[in-house]
Amino acid sequence: MEKIVILNSSDNVAVATTDLAAKDTVELNGQQLELLTDVPVGNKVAFQDLAAGDAIIKLGQTIGQATTAIKAGQLVNEDNLASATDSQPQVVSATSDLSKYISKQTFMGYRRKNGKVGIRNDLFIVPTVGCITPLMDVMVQQFKAVHPDNGSFDNIILLKHPYGCSQLGDDFEQTRQILCDAVMHPNAGGVLVFGLGCENNQMDGMKETIEKMGGIDPQRMKFLVAQEVKDEFANAQQMLEELNDAAANDHREEIPLSELKVGLQSVQPDALAPLTADRLLGHLANVVNANGGTTVMTGLPKLAADQKVFEAKSDSKETAEKVDRIFNHMKDYYGEFNQQMIKEPSAKEKANGVTTPAESAANLAQKGGVAPVADALFYDKKAEKAGLTLLEGPNNDLIESSAEASADCQMVITSTGVATPYASFVPSVKVATNSELAAKKKRWIDFDGGQVLNKPFDEVAKDFVDYIIAVASGEKTNNEKSGLHGLAIFKIGVTE
Repeated sequence: MEKIVILNSSDNVAVATTDLAAKDTVELNGQQLELLTDVPVGNKVAFQDLAAGDAIIKLGQTIGQATTAIKAGQLVNEDNLASATDSQPQVVSATSDLSKYISKQTFMGYRRKNGKVGIRNDLFIVPTVGCITPLMDVMVQQFKAVHPDNGSFDNIILLKHPYGCSQLGDDFEQTRQILCDAVMHPNAGGVLVFGLGCENNQMDGMKETIEKMGGIDPQRMKFLVAQEVKDEFANAQQMLEELNDAAANDHREEIPLSELKVGLQSVQPDALAPLTADRLLGHLANVVNANGGTTVMTGLPKLAADQKVFEAKSDSKETAEKVDRIFNHMKDYYGEFNQQMIKEPSAKEKANGVTTPAESAANLAQKGGVAPVADALFYDKKAEKAGLTLLEGPNNDLIESSAEASADCQMVITSTGVATPYASFVPSVKVATNSELAAKKKRWIDFDGGQVLNKPFDEVAKDFVDYIIAVASGEKTNNEKSGLHGLAIFKIGVTE
């Protein structure tokens, strides 16, 4: 196992893969480096002499400036590193050459009537309002009594949420849009939209929005308002049977990687995350983007310190302006509540080796790979361009994963240092940052990113890409095996 790793060829610091002690000697680029200080796992060590005022470069970008002279072999942390005076990091290495990632790999997916591609043939039950969600459990029980194997569907997913009534203005419109996004998702082989009747999110409004988004498919979309029928359960079972019959002949076919849309997120990164799981996600992003596919990242508050970096990495002036708009819009939202979006790292983050907001952002941005930013979207919009898309949204794993799914990502892949059972309404792959976590939470974790520390990175990265393609082709994730699915909507307004 390498004891320290340089994450980018432009860096002047390396990162420890294990706890190191002063006077230890480590090998780096074929040279021996004697450590002058203890270097905890995940922390940075200079491998060349640096003067006060020099830029500290990690992951190919400036994460701050040296406040004192730093000797080769010395720990780099808050004692000798501070945020750059302009508060925005600079890109040092912004290579976007993806040619080595081009391949002829394909996956087996479902080609829909509208041309979109799903990786699942799921049945979605979408409530227009939160107060009727308990009835959905009964509907599923009755359907599964007749179809214990889910009938024509891979999964039966209830998109439960507490909204749809007593909301006002943009907040209400945003809820309706996210629900309609789910109705139109390519992973859905059939959808039952279930309403109560007296909510402000009326069924007619849902239908009108769906029509604008591409139209209602009467064979694949059914609409039921409980207050308008005598027996909502009997009506629901009839509609579910009709959907089941409509999906009976659906089949997978070979699909190019250019049709794959993947959401990328990070939940509670630990000291090893930049070295293991986030590197794997970055590699996957390079493969998907090199082959014409789409990757999506959200969680703007934690990425905000990298705003200028993303603007510089944009594929056009127009895209850079869109990047600027979504970050500034999120900052305005924080400002309405007298909150600062860019925050200094917490004590826990500093112990894990994160010294500045720019470093935190750089660590998280790594999972997006090296492709230019191709688009930047406001919350509840669809990802349609090949390449990396930034999507407005908070740094909340539930809302992030739902936002990415609503943007038409067929799956969401999460790097995590603590594990979480939460999953969106699309397959949700959990990648552990360390092998101990992967062994401890086998029913939650899908891939052990900690293998990177003991095996060649290229070998593990290939296995990871192969696994993701297998998931896209039908292999069930742990959340699917356990029946864990969810929907979290970003609430921005008052409730009357």
